[in-house]
Amino acid sequence: MATHDATWRYRERFGDRYGRTYFRRFGPGVVSSVGAGSYRGEPTPAVDERHRDALVTALENGCNVLDTAPDYRAGRAERVVGDALAAADVDRDAVLLATKGGFVPFDGERPDDPSAYVRERFVEPGVVDPADLARGSHAMTPRFLEAMLDRSLDALGVDAVDCYYVHSPETQLAARSREAVYDQLQAAFEQLEREIQRGRIGRYGVASWEAFRVPPDHERHLSLARVLDRARAAAESVTGDPDDHGLAALQLPFNVHMADAFTSAHHEDPESGEAVSALEFAHREGLSVFASSALLGGDLVEGLPPDISAELAGDSAAQRAINFSRSAPAVVSALVGMGREAYVREDLAAGTFDPLGAAAFDAVFE
Repeated sequence: MATHDATWRYRERFGDRYGRTYFRRFGPGVVSSVGAGSYRGEPTPAVDERHRDALVTALENGCNVLDTAPDYRAGRAERVVGDALAAADVDRDAVLLATKGGFVPFDGERPDDPSAYVRERFVEPGVVDPADLARGSHAMTPRFLEAMLDRSLDALGVDAVDCYYVHSPETQLAARSREAVYDQLQAAFEQLEREIQRGRIGRYGVASWEAFRVPPDHERHLSLARVLDRARAAAESVTGDPDDHGLAALQLPFNVHMADAFTSAHHEDPESGEAVSALEFAHREGLSVFASSALLGGDLVEGLPPDISAELAGDSAAQRAINFSRSAPAVVSALVGMGREAYVREDLAAGTFDPLGAAAFDAVFE
């Protein structure tokens, strides 16, 4: 796993290339505020090779955040991330490696009959009960998460990951009540607390697309205060200390066109009862945010709204968009899909520019 000493050595290796705000604290060490995602791309050998080369370039040029999941690119992404980590001229303990558990993964390509595949590979062997599946493809029971972590560690070629996310828990709201989903989350967190004790993960988080951005009356909403309460209850159950829980990170989309994690007050501050945004909640509670979709799937490469672009530093639209995401409160790293080596250095060079200060960031929305 990533360590204090190794990540600080990595920072020193690239300290003269990037700005003073490029590396930020997470866990025991420091991480780059531009991270490498691995979601997009067709599940083919040619794309595997292209992604591997891009990730090696990223690792060897100042990016020490790798984010993946077993279901990305039909199950290929984790293997490519592991290959890149093994091939790059960096130490494993200098890199924050994150993956997820929630969606049933394929095995390299989309099967002709996905339902039969899920039944044969996951239901019949007892990895998941059909009653625990939502939309036929999502589960977060302790048994399923343990099996998915086994699978991820094998695909990545490592003994442990630094952050393990429960992936899109709001998917379960299609099959059960909100209170039942909170119960499921607590059981999942208890499993992840045990995995911390086993040394297979460093800390855990929740990766969501909708749950923390939509209002409380939305069918996909989950309360961050309730999620945090369940992490504390899980820690008390496993370790006896509710304040020593392993919930450390949130992953959610944040970019110029998806800024509601900052602009919309959908969460209740546990102390004051005040309604606050997801990012403000994370800031107050000491949770680190990894902003996904910083370039909106590449759409923001074409340009930003002129009034916003004028406030941001960067030599290209992509750099300015990345700097927007990494300027937000509580954001530790803005995740960018790095599937083409030709664009990696440009994306990372966003870190040579200072992000917006708090006042300037607020002014963008005014």
